[in-house]
Amino acid sequence: MSDDNPHPTNGSKNKPFLNKIVQWFSPEPKNKDELVDVLADAQDRELINIETRQMIEGVLEVSEKKVRDIMIPRSQMVTIDRNQNLDELLPIILESGHSRFPVINEDIDHVDGILLAKDILAFAFNHETKEFSLKDIIRPAIIVPESKKVEPLLKEFRSNRYHMALVADEYGGISGVITIEDILEQIVGEIEDETDDEIEEDIKLLAGNVYLVRALTELESFNAYFNCQFDEKSADTIAGIVIQQLNHMPQKGEQVTIGHYEFKVLAADTRRLQMLQVTVAKQHKINGKLSD
Repeated sequence: MSDDNPHPTNGSKNKPFLNKIVQWFSPEPKNKDELVDVLADAQDRELINIETRQMIEGVLEVSEKKVRDIMIPRSQMVTIDRNQNLDELLPIILESGHSRFPVINEDIDHVDGILLAKDILAFAFNHETKEFSLKDIIRPAIIVPESKKVEPLLKEFRSNRYHMALVADEYGGISGVITIEDILEQIVGEIEDETDDEIEEDIKLLAGNVYLVRALTELESFNAYFNCQFDEKSADTIAGIVIQQLNHMPQKGEQVTIGHYEFKVLAADTRRLQMLQVTVAKQHKINGKLSD
């Protein structure tokens, strides 16, 4: 008696190959949205992990951004005055924890150069080395327009081996500063170092019924601390609950109230929440005690 399928195992063996042929002839993504969909599908198929997907999406986002979108505004710049002596500028360097500082003349719109903190080490620990002169050790300042694309700037940072550029507005005034770290954080997320502010706990009482909470605090820990019952099957972290409620990636300053809790976003980038302020409604019990 003949068998309609004498080699049943061959068909199953050939399926992966047939699937590849189908993929080869599938249409390629025609725009960014379709490419993002491909990345999501690749993650679902476990071809890439979520970190890889986020980095690739970060690269796509950076390619569309301009310097003005991610620069540190002038109001937040830490600068050194060219007339300051060693005893005056050392506390500024130590308190800020930065490694590079614009050196200004008269005001922030007149920049003489960039001071690298490492260049003053010899003077800081041995005042007898030679007379300290700030103008002798500062490096040239690089100035870029606000409208410059971030992607070519990153290439310039790498090829010219500098890490900071001052940003000028259309009138020639200094509107901010940008570093290579600012660009890389758009791709890989916030880069924390020893000088970044830290809180020891995931949840920290600020005052009264207001708390500082890391966005990636596990939902189980959040529920236990605040004596609440957010659905632990719908999200792993408290950030997930906030994002679900808003139905979009929140920006810094956004607020939402969920039950007895008001959430305010204190820190966030384009891909994840980082820090939340949580205000608990009065008369709501936390760990058996009223919040007020």
